[in-house]
Amino acid sequence: MATLRLGDTAPDFTAESNLGTINLYEYLGDSWGILFSHPADFTPVCTTELGTAAKFKKEFDARNVKMLALSVDGKDSHNEWIKDINQTQSTEVNFPIIADEDRKVSDAYDMIHPKANDTLTVRSVFIIAPDKTIKLILTYPASTGRNFHELLRVIDSLQLTAYHKVATPANWKRGEKVVVSPSIPTPEAITLFPRGVEEIRPYLRLTPDPTA
Repeated sequence: MATLRLGDTAPDFTAESNLGTINLYEYLGDSWGILFSHPADFTPVCTTELGTAAKFKKEFDARNVKMLALSVDGKDSHNEWIKDINQTQSTEVNFPIIADEDRKVSDAYDMIHPKANDTLTVRSVFIIAPDKTIKLILTYPASTGRNFHELLRVIDSLQLTAYHKVATPANWKRGEKVVVSPSIPTPEAITLFPRGVEEIRPYLRLTPDPTA
């Protein structure tokens, strides 16, 4: 299996989960999607991550993003782990966790790396657009928990730039100024962005967030 890259079509799959059988494309429908991989059940960092993910579900819902997690353990193990997550993280896991015992999904998404344990997935995040293309891939070491505020920030940027001819600068947050696409001449940009175009350099022009 070749390594997945940004812009590739997300591999479709049908698999069991704690919430029943899931087909990725049917589950996502016309929504965005975020897929979290986890090495195994009952791991400490991932326990905190899935608890945090559950607490952030309303934020993902507000952005039309459907959540999906994955571990190489089975459904019965997932159900026991979810009890621990709910108890220790004071939440209720409210999204599917794929039981990838045969590692078909892990292999399709290149989640098992040669330099990692050959039975455990690495801790990756995939953001999938409504057209089923992969828009973001992040891979974390086992020692570092994922930052869900950053994941929401990235989704805000991806959704904004998917529908407007802009990019987002460093540390950008929703509502802040954005960068006008370099491919747009300044006279056209002034027409396209009537709230103003600030030309710092010919190649660096800012305009207010068009969705704010």
